[in-house]
Amino acid sequence: MEPVKQTSPRAQKKRRIGVLGGTFDPIHIAHLAIAEDARTQLGLDKVVFVPAGLPPHKMDVHVSPAEHRLAMVKLAIAGNPHFEVSRVDIDRFGPCYTVDTIALLHEEWGPDVEIYFIMGSDSLADLLTWHRPDRLIRLCRLVAVDRPGYQVDMAELERCLPGVSQRVVFINSPQLDVSSTDIQRRVRAGESIKYQVPEAVEQYIYEHGLYRDA
Repeated sequence: MEPVKQTSPRAQKKRRIGVLGGTFDPIHIAHLAIAEDARTQLGLDKVVFVPAGLPPHKMDVHVSPAEHRLAMVKLAIAGNPHFEVSRVDIDRFGPCYTVDTIALLHEEWGPDVEIYFIMGSDSLADLLTWHRPDRLIRLCRLVAVDRPGYQVDMAELERCLPGVSQRVVFINSPQLDVSSTDIQRRVRAGESIKYQVPEAVEQYIYEHGLYRDA
């Protein structure tokens, strides 16, 4: 009887994990739709939401306390077994640059994981302004979600950042005209936010008095 061949750990297929970062102030249905579309279209094992601790691009903007934003993410994803949340950005000090976040997640998850960082096409168009984009594309693949009004010049991006074309994948997702900023405005104005955020998130916002003050 022939011995059963053991598969080398190196030969095993890498797990594919999506990462969706953001302020999530608050998380809303568009965030959830994008994450689910990325998961299903790319065959990801799961999507991990990463609430920002101190977003570098919002240093002069009021942001709700991290624990509130984290709690809302947990409530929003509770019904999807393929969604998780990470405190990696919340628990570290200083500005949260994406390249540093991805590097920390690689350390946490190990070499057998391939990371897919989910972003809007508007963010991809501005990739050259990001901190260490050259290292970022070595650490992960970029998943670009189409945004109306944004055309990404991939030829120019490739000229300035060689190799980026091989590290980007585009996906389709419903164009939901929902934004955290508008949700905050609606709460201050006493307007309804029902169906723009999950019901549990809506209740959390009202129970904790979020966004009532400008």
